[in-house]
Amino acid sequence: MKTITRADVAEAIYEEVGLSRKDSGDILDMFIDEIRRELVAGKDVKLSSFGTLSPHHKNPRVGRNPRTGVEAKITARTVISFKPSQILRKAVNKRP
Repeated sequence: MKTITRADVAEAIYEEVGLSRKDSGDILDMFIDEIRRELVAGKDVKLSSFGTLSPHHKNPRVGRNPRTGVEAKITARTVISFKPSQILRKAVNKRP
């Protein structure tokens, strides 16, 4: 199984659209930056037929090391969850 990278996506844009490699990379960077800005602002990002990225605030809590049993404080943080669209789920489940 191969991991797709930023460079792979930029190359696919270059091949499909016909822009220069630099322009393809710049467009991808602008797209990623826009998603990042919206998530940092606390907004959901919905990509039609792909899915939704949502920031969620998690409160501080006490956790436990499962090996030693020692308690540790887990600080408050924001996590990002991804919910795939029905179209994406169906496409993934149809793969050979």
